[in-house]
Amino acid sequence: MKDNKLYLIHIMECIEHIESYTENVDKEGFLKSSLIQDAVIRNLQVMAESTQRLSETSKQTQPQIDWFRISGFRNVLVHDYMGVDLDKVWNILIKEIPPLKTAIKAMMQP
Repeated sequence: MKDNKLYLIHIMECIEHIESYTENVDKEGFLKSSLIQDAVIRNLQVMAESTQRLSETSKQTQPQIDWFRISGFRNVLVHDYMGVDLDKVWNILIKEIPPLKTAIKAMMQP
C-alpha cells in the first residue's frame, strides 16, 4: 500500500486541474464545452480513485466528507459514462469540491 501522502497530493493535483479548467467558465460554458467536460470528468474519476486508496484512519479525520459517495460517483463515471448527468457534475464542482479541497489540505498537514 502506498503512503496516504502520495494519494493526498494526487487528489490535490486533480482538484487544482479541475479548478484551472473551470476558472473562467460558468455553468453554460461548461455545458457547451465537451473539452472542458472531458477534462473535468477524467480528473474527477482519477481523484475519486485516489480517495478509495486512502486509509480508513485517514478518512476518519474528515468525517464531514462523504467518502462512500465519492467512491460511488467514481463508479458512475467509469461504468455508466454514457449516463453522466452534466448538471450533477457542475453541482459537484460548485458544492463538493471546495469542502473536499479544504479537507485534503487539512489531511496533508503534519
